[in-house]
Amino acid sequence: MPSDPHPTHAPALTPTLPHKWLRISGLLLVGLFVAYLDRSNLSVGIKNISTDLGFSGEKFAGTSSLALTAFLVGYLIANFLGGFLTARIDAKWILLATVAGYSLCTVLIGFADSVGVLVALRVGVGIFEGIYWPQQFRMAKAWFDDREMSRASAMIQYYGQYLALALGFFVLTPVEASFGWRPMFWVLGAIGLVVILPLYARFLPTAPGTTTVSTAGQKSGGRLTFAAFGGWRFVLLVFSYFTNGMLFWGITLFIPLIVPTFGFATSINGLLAAAPYLVSLVLTVPMMLLADRTGRRGPIAVSGLVVGGVLLAGVAFTTNPVLQFALICLGLGYFTAAYTPNIWAIAVTDLPAHAVGPATGIINGFGAGGGGIVAGALVGALLAATGTYALGLSVLGLVAIIGGLALLLYTRMRPAAH
Repeated sequence: MPSDPHPTHAPALTPTLPHKWLRISGLLLVGLFVAYLDRSNLSVGIKNISTDLGFSGEKFAGTSSLALTAFLVGYLIANFLGGFLTARIDAKWILLATVAGYSLCTVLIGFADSVGVLVALRVGVGIFEGIYWPQQFRMAKAWFDDREMSRASAMIQYYGQYLALALGFFVLTPVEASFGWRPMFWVLGAIGLVVILPLYARFLPTAPGTTTVSTAGQKSGGRLTFAAFGGWRFVLLVFSYFTNGMLFWGITLFIPLIVPTFGFATSINGLLAAAPYLVSLVLTVPMMLLADRTGRRGPIAVSGLVVGGVLLAGVAFTTNPVLQFALICLGLGYFTAAYTPNIWAIAVTDLPAHAVGPATGIINGFGAGGGGIVAGALVGALLAATGTYALGLSVLGLVAIIGGLALLLYTRMRPAAH
């Protein structure tokens, strides 16, 4: 079978850890699952929150966009700073502190009595989760070799994220409808404090589960230079993730609001909001088998942005609600299944160990945080101007296609060996 034109090799020294797939990938999967519920819960409750906090009606489009993207403001800043400021601190203790922080903020949102308090606490959730994010890949870089990185990345980042989104909207929508938005936030925050925090404290490894492990041809604790990140190639990688962030968050922030506009039965809106992520989980199996069999992570990731972008761009060209919904499901489903599991494996294997935390913070901060903020503002503005989400989704699709071309250029510029 053909091999990756840019092969990777296993580090010379990879520390051993009993049950590492369960203790690292499994635990971080569960932790990210809960973290993503904390990110997406506001989308589920925003309609009732707007009534209680006084921004329903004409104020809804602008204020809901502000509230939904407030998380991403803190997330952007914290990803940038967190990766650098925590580079010399044991990843386990940063994970513990940040889980406690964003879980407490989530509990407090349930007591919010004004838009200002809501926005401030959502920024707080974003800050703690932004510092949390790079620590996952510091763990992965230290404990898994390059041949294991696709599976480790998929378990840690992809499955935690998309299981939460697939199950979250499906489960949280009826919970919020039955008990209200405040109890929803209280319960989710409590899960982080009384379940995830003790599990991390007991089972996650401390050093050498950080980026201090030496790898072939490099020393730990190297200088954090532009060249260490990959130079201008790194800019292309960050830009591709920015377009990913726009497409992903432009849909995820608004999907519980988009689905009711199609006129389907109200009783199935929660399931329909989860449908794009269920499609993603189904498509991931063949995409991961294809990636493992061919070793061609780059082209598969490129196809995720390009094919997904083309499908989403088609939303504005039809008024049929069934076809529009199908394009959203297939577009987001294919894009995430092809792009997300592979992009982090590409990034982590390309980066030297000492740069993993800062670099993944930059990628995710600018990409998910910055891209999500731009997408939220863009979709909100086009909704206010046109009264429909269709044009905003199509614009996001076109941006994703450009991101796919940037990633293609990045893969052509990668060195033949590390």
